[in-house]
Formats: sequence, structure tokens, C-alpha cells
Amino acid sequence: MSTYVTSDLHGYPLDKFLGLLSKAGFGEADMLYILGDVIDRNGDGGVSMLRYIMGQPNFEFVLGNHEDMLLNCSFLFGEVTDESISELSAEDIRHYDRWMRNGGGATAANLRKLLKEDSPAFFDLMQFLRESRAYAADTVKGRDFLFVHGGLKDFSPEKKLKDYLLHDLLWERPKLTDEYFGDVITVFGHTPTLCYGEEYRGRIIRTRTWINVDTGAADGLPPALLRLDDLEEFYGD
Repeated sequence: MSTYVTSDLHGYPLDKFLGLLSKAGFGEADMLYILGDVIDRNGDGGVSMLRYIMGQPNFEFVLGNHEDMLLNCSFLFGEVTDESISELSAEDIRHYDRWMRNGGGATAANLRKLLKEDSPAFFDLMQFLRESRAYAADTVKGRDFLFVHGGLKDFSPEKKLKDYLLHDLLWERPKLTDEYFGDVITVFGHTPTLCYGEEYRGRIIRTRTWINVDTGAADGLPPALLRLDDLEEFYGD
């Protein structure tokens, strides 16, 4: 059994993702952590990918900021009338504007289609997201790993994970010089590695205490799959 991690697929085609798993030799006995942001930006908005993930017993999904934006806009999937739109609160409008500015259009459209064609599947998907955790942990080959979408804002080794706000875990953008736990490797996505410099374009970044596996699928770069047993890296097409 091997353990893998990926993040920020952002509408990456399901068939290409399955090809990436095959390239890495991923099998039924293996485990995959997906660190959020499956949805938005590209393709069908990640709806088919998310539905596939839900059906895999050896996949562990960690909530991303894009899925959280979707949950904050769940009011969009009721019956939309002129009256209901006029009754939206200022907070609802802010949530909607933020999600649309961050690539939520394709996801919203395909979720409306799913709701119309298969409402039980739609509600199952929404419930899956509501029940998703904001972090996870595992030990692989004697090394301890913490999985979170964005990072740990205002990190302190004495601070308990339950004391971080959801925003602190989903929206943080660590600096290259930031350090986390000395005895636990923190793995996250959210910030495309290109943001740290052209030399990191499309590549996983590993520091002494953390690993960033968001290689820029949101912008058309291949996503990455990291095998934690030996830290071997695999990249999509």
C-alpha cells in the first residue's frame, strides 16, 4: 500500500486524471489525499471529478476554499425568481461575487444541470462537501504528515489545529521562508508554485517543514501527484 497526495485540480479532465493515477501505479490498495479545489476555473467546473472522488473508498477529500465558496452560495440552487433575487442579503451578494470572480461560473452551471437531471446526486454532492474536513493527518513510512488546503495562518507549534479558523486553513499563502512543525511535514496547495518564482513553474516545492503540491492546473499547467512513501513526483499531461 502506498499513499499519494494531490491538490487544486480545478476542472482538470477526469480521463487525464485517471491517466495520471495509472502513470503513478495507483491501485485499489493505495490511498489518495485530495487537498481541495477540485472545482471551478476549467472544463465542467470539476463536477464530474468531484462525483468520481465521492465514490472512491480509498480517497480522502480535504475542503478547499473554492468548495467553501460554493457552499456559501448554496442559495443559488433554489428556485430563482425576481422576488428571491431581490431578497438576497448583502452577505449573499458578496459571496456570489467572490465565487464568480474566482471561476465559479462553469461549476454553478453544471450543478444546476445536475440538480435538474438528477436531484439526489446533487444533494449527495452538497452533503459530501458539507461533511468534508478542513484538515487530515497520516503517518507514512514512519513520517508524520498534516494535510490542509492553504497552510496555517499565524502558525504556532503550541496552537491546536481546532483553534485555527476555517479561513486560516483555506486561504493562507505561506512564504518560502515560513516554517511549520519540526516533526510533521505539512502538505498543502492553494498557492500555485509558480507564484514563488519562475523556477518553480509547474513543479512541486519541498522545504524542510512543508510541501506545496499545487502546480498550477487552474492555469493549464499539469497537476502533480506526490507519493509520500518515497516522495516521488508524478505529473499529468
